[in-house]
Amino acid sequence: MPLTETNNTVAWQRREPKQQLLIWAAWFVGLVLFLICWKVISDNTIWEFLEDAGVQGMSLINRMIPPDWSITGSLMRPLWDTLNIATVGTALGVAIAFPLSFLTARNTTPHPLLRGLALTVIVSSRSINALIWAMLLVTIVGPGIFAGMMAIALRSIGFVGKLLYEAIEEIHPEPVEAIQASGAGRAQVLAYSVWPQILPAFVGTAVYRWDINIRESTVLGLVGAGGIGLQMNAAINNLAWGQVATVFVLIFATVILSEWVSAKVRAAVY
Repeated sequence: MPLTETNNTVAWQRREPKQQLLIWAAWFVGLVLFLICWKVISDNTIWEFLEDAGVQGMSLINRMIPPDWSITGSLMRPLWDTLNIATVGTALGVAIAFPLSFLTARNTTPHPLLRGLALTVIVSSRSINALIWAMLLVTIVGPGIFAGMMAIALRSIGFVGKLLYEAIEEIHPEPVEAIQASGAGRAQVLAYSVWPQILPAFVGTAVYRWDINIRESTVLGLVGAGGIGLQMNAAINNLAWGQVATVFVLIFATVILSEWVSAKVRAAVY
């Protein structure tokens, strides 16, 4: 029974039988789907492996302690490459997403067809993970940090474009109408009424995406897209768990640093 408020008095109203039946039917369908999914997962899971999972996990941790600090110097260059992949990739993605967001927003796009095309690009970018982009690009342009940068850029387009065009659609119309009433052209309206309103969202989204890309770029080396992931993959293949632990520590420190930088930038903007 839904809760309603009339004349500052809270009252209960009984649902219609048809409405109540639909609600119970939805719950029933959801329960059936959950049971079907659980059955499929259970049939494809070897539960015997989970019986000693705790023992295997503790054994792996013991092999990783202490970390092999002797390789720290050799990891600085790959770590720098990882930061470059994230930073340059983010910059490229933001540069492409910026005009796409204006073409996608309903209140700034010049034509519905352009909006459809821009929205298709944004959705396509968001639907593919950065690791999959990296696998495709390594096949096309070869292994290395260029493939990693492009993978990060292609993934960032959809993320930044979606959040930015939603921010554009939520701007206050009064400043836009005031600028238009003064006889300003489309470019002036965008520059003096739309852009000031979305600037905090633009900076915050770009920095937040860069923070995410720092994490994602650390694993792109697993598919040959450069960065510290290459060294991590090599250490895992050689069962050098002390080196794996060192890579983990450096990645953790880098992520903490990126969190601090992004927090400072967002605080300065907001």
